[in-house]
Amino acid sequence: MKKPSIYIETTILSYLAARPSRDIIIQAHQQITWDWWEFQRHNYALYISEMVIQEIMEGDVEAVKKRQTFANEISILSITDKVKDLASKLMKFLALPQRAEPDALHLAFAMQYDMDFLLTWNCAHLANGLIISRLKEFEIKTSQNIPVIVTPEELIPGGEDDAVD
Repeated sequence: MKKPSIYIETTILSYLAARPSRDIIIQAHQQITWDWWEFQRHNYALYISEMVIQEIMEGDVEAVKKRQTFANEISILSITDKVKDLASKLMKFLALPQRAEPDALHLAFAMQYDMDFLLTWNCAHLANGLIISRLKEFEIKTSQNIPVIVTPEELIPGGEDDAVD
């Protein structure tokens, strides 16, 4: 059986490479991300984009090296005019602020390359119930497939019987 495809947004690689946070919420997200990476990632066909590569190259040199190590295991999707055009349409339809343009691009990559899932910890502009409900409207109006937008916690089975093979 074909593995479900998953677009991994930059926050996932950032959480994997980061030093343990003192913030209890971020600390929990880091642990959940590690658990997913260690025990579930093999159940999916993993993808990132050229944009993720650009984003992980920013910041602390040691963190960049760690993020690159994780990225090396993942297939890279190319940016195309169709991805850029779709991101522009999403920005307008969702009425996102200009600072959310990278988020619209991540979503456009996942949509244009027909991913089953978009994995993220970005709950402002991606894994957000209000955004997801608007995306359902976009999907109906455009017939453009929307991936299931989830955090790693949502892709960890509740028990052995729920495991993805």
